[in-house]
Amino acid sequence: MGETIHFLYPGDLETPTGGYAYDRRLVGAMQEEGIHIETASLGDGYPAPSDVDMERAQAAFAGIADGSAVIVDGLAFGVLDETAHAHRNRLKLVALVHHPLALETGLEEGRSELLKQSETRALASAHAVIATSRATADTLIEDFGVPKGKITVAEPGLDRAQPSRGRGNGKVGLVAVGSLVPRKDYATLIAALARLTHLPWHLDIAGDDTRDTDYAASIREMIDAHGFSSRIMLHGALSAEALDELYASADIFTLTTRYEGYGMAFAEAMVRGLPVVATGEGAVRNTVPGQAGFVLEGGDADGVADALSKLIEDDDLRAKLRKAAMEHAASLPTWRDTANTVIARMREIE
Repeated sequence: MGETIHFLYPGDLETPTGGYAYDRRLVGAMQEEGIHIETASLGDGYPAPSDVDMERAQAAFAGIADGSAVIVDGLAFGVLDETAHAHRNRLKLVALVHHPLALETGLEEGRSELLKQSETRALASAHAVIATSRATADTLIEDFGVPKGKITVAEPGLDRAQPSRGRGNGKVGLVAVGSLVPRKDYATLIAALARLTHLPWHLDIAGDDTRDTDYAASIREMIDAHGFSSRIMLHGALSAEALDELYASADIFTLTTRYEGYGMAFAEAMVRGLPVVATGEGAVRNTVPGQAGFVLEGGDADGVADALSKLIEDDDLRAKLRKAAMEHAASLPTWRDTANTVIARMREIE
């Protein structure tokens, strides 16, 4: 492998989402393994970049020396099909795909199809593809025509953490972590909790509320309409330290997402011994094993309510799932493992 790997990403690498957290930790872990990495932003607006952003991306690719290895975050790579095609013969392009762009919840059908077409073309120009879960890899093979041999699965690493201590004030603490965007489907979670007003629960939600302000406003309105302003707290994006404290003071993790490429928050909850109540497609069922929680179909408010009711009312069941969650988390890779998986793949494309 050459002396330097270039890592290109959209927007701000410090953005508090799971995908950006993966990027930050991967870059850091690869550097700890002795790999020199040059990082550069491709501009804002992805996956709907402006003309200015596209010019910035084209300049970034053009400024990289012939023969260089370049990892590009999929949020940008999927719409840079023409740029990838133009540089495919002189750069060693590697796409890092968290989940396909076309599978974002709430897209109009025409927009979804355009994204699928552009990402399919872009991936065809990549020398290799890093997928963050087996489920994402399978989707890329089946729906985007990526050859199996081109894909390497590098699941997120996991930091070891102290078990949660719980809320401890007579209420069962629920925590959800994820941006307030349609794909996370907080409306289903609130609808489920509306069926459980007789039970002693409190929900804390941590997640960026600026990415889709209309959706965030609709969730606030739903909370108010149900009279939950004292039972559901929206914290916005939190620092790592504040988020760790939120996990520590919880008893159950719940996220009614529609789709996840992996679902890092699920793993972070399980390492702390939190039973999980989840919904969604993609990698959710692979990330959350049956012995550690409940995984239901997307939008199943009744099923979520039933699962949460069982856990809130049954201390023994929570303890059983808590033990299983920690045991499963102990088997998951570290960030060093993830970095070495990617490094090995990069060496193969020399």
